[in-house]
Amino acid sequence: MQLVFLHGPPASGKLTIARELAGTTGFALFHNHLIVDAVAAVFPFGSDAFVRLREAFWLATLGEAARAGRSTIFTFQPEPTVAPDFAERVRRVVGEAGGEVIFVRLTLAADLQDARIANADRAAFGKMRSLELLRALRDQFEAAEAAMPPARLTIDTGATPPTAVARLIAGVLESAGPAI
Repeated sequence: MQLVFLHGPPASGKLTIARELAGTTGFALFHNHLIVDAVAAVFPFGSDAFVRLREAFWLATLGEAARAGRSTIFTFQPEPTVAPDFAERVRRVVGEAGGEVIFVRLTLAADLQDARIANADRAAFGKMRSLELLRALRDQFEAAEAAMPPARLTIDTGATPPTAVARLIAGVLESAGPAI
């Protein structure tokens, strides 16, 4: 089982790339906002209950996927309401079930991120769409990103189209082992 832990800042193309990669590999796609939006329907974003439930659901789902041998792509944006050790806990849970976590970091220049943040397609999952909020939180997002485990692959999505990014990731997966 391989888990592609696809992370990067808001508007870096995580979901678009994950969809391309899922189509190429047949991996399941577990978009983080599926849980974020479900938990936020009951508890305010960032509240203690929200944080606890969100991380518990993420970990439980990824752990079950690993135990079932179901290779998966997980989209994730490092940010301050997520425990700093979350990615390592994912690696441990997946590893204990015999799976492998492959961290892939997406990057995007601030000016391109600013231009993309209000795109209409971001509304579908309640994603951040406020330029003012993005600018206010950018330093915190960057600090959370810097605390992530080393990535096997880092890709600038401002310079590389989603289909090419998916091909690069698929190449890393093929060289990593027989899961695809």
